[in-house]
Amino acid sequence: MSLPLEGIKVIDFTGVQAGPSCTQLLAWFGADVLKVERPGVGDVTRRQLRDIPDVDALYFTMLNSNKKSLVLNTKTPEGKEIMEKLIRDADVLVENFAPGAMDRMGFSWERIQELNPKIIFGSVKGFGDNSPYSDLKVYENVAQCAGGAASTTGFWDGPPTISAGALGDSNSGTHLAIGILTALIGRSKTGKGQKVSVSMQDCVLNLCRVKLRDQQRLDRVGYLEEYPQYPNGTFGDVVPRGGNAGGGGQPGWVLKCKGWETDPNAYIYFTIQEQNWESTCQAIGKPEWIDDPAYATVSARQTHIFDIFADIEKWLADKNKFEAVDILREFDVPCAPVLSMKEIAEDPALRLSGTVVEVQHKERGPYLTVGSPIKFSDFVPEITESPLLGEHTDEVLTNLGYSLEQIAKLHEGKVV
Repeated sequence: MSLPLEGIKVIDFTGVQAGPSCTQLLAWFGADVLKVERPGVGDVTRRQLRDIPDVDALYFTMLNSNKKSLVLNTKTPEGKEIMEKLIRDADVLVENFAPGAMDRMGFSWERIQELNPKIIFGSVKGFGDNSPYSDLKVYENVAQCAGGAASTTGFWDGPPTISAGALGDSNSGTHLAIGILTALIGRSKTGKGQKVSVSMQDCVLNLCRVKLRDQQRLDRVGYLEEYPQYPNGTFGDVVPRGGNAGGGGQPGWVLKCKGWETDPNAYIYFTIQEQNWESTCQAIGKPEWIDDPAYATVSARQTHIFDIFADIEKWLADKNKFEAVDILREFDVPCAPVLSMKEIAEDPALRLSGTVVEVQHKERGPYLTVGSPIKFSDFVPEITESPLLGEHTDEVLTNLGYSLEQIAKLHEGKVV
């Protein structure tokens, strides 16, 4: 079956996570993605955090499935010539080098436009062009700090905290993929390519918009009633860290279940939903709370919300997290078990949906990776293995019109 992006040629001039996560999405949906890498070195993640000596690390394999690999030394005249040929034939070029690297390489946006006016040029940087920090090289945790996530994550008596979710990297890659697809639709109407840029700071902030909302509310009224600090704590002039509180006005917290003493993930997230208070009381065996003035309204409950959570934990004490959720779901209580990565890896529902998939690799053998989180009614993205370094070099050069003799000379000259 023809995939939606079949026929779209993408030059993947990226490394590590932000750029590769973008191009991997495009590859999953049918684009022909060619990863251009340095000869003998490749993407640095091929060697980072290896679990098998001399085999591509999981860091690389899980971000570069469904792609081809070309090794190319773009510092040589021959390498630049090959790159120019690729650009002339491509629909999309994606890069996430340090600021100014593409210009120094001789492939500025202006030069790329000269080579191919129809190309979509996707770029990920740490900060926007107008930022005072635009010259900085940025990694995941730097982006989370600069984008407002870290300052609002964690507990009020501790330091800013980094999220395990890749808010800076994969989130930026997803935003860039959306931008590239939008530009491709635009090109179908105008015939013109364009540059699509995202900054990691901007993309982190986009996911933290409710905290920007809270800053404005705090500036106006001096407190945030849905935060644990209200009404008994104090507020400064910046949005505080709220621990495990919900950000949407529905009080919630991570609560202990049976076995928490030995299992660090024997917890559920429990939400007290205003419109579902009566059912929640029935679920936890507290029907007397329904009409009690100390419990019947949101404002009344907030004054002693942690006492309420402590009472709910007493109800949870003889139930494991799965048993608790099975009971609570019957009463429409918003909740979920805290799943470990081991539980997620072994979850049959996630395997069935293709969210977690097993892939066979030429050197590593079978390994688990993520599948497409986006589901379609007409096709299921097939996740294939990541390429070995330079695996498709000769194939690509042949398709560009190079003879076997020319290819051999390029190998000898360490151009490819």
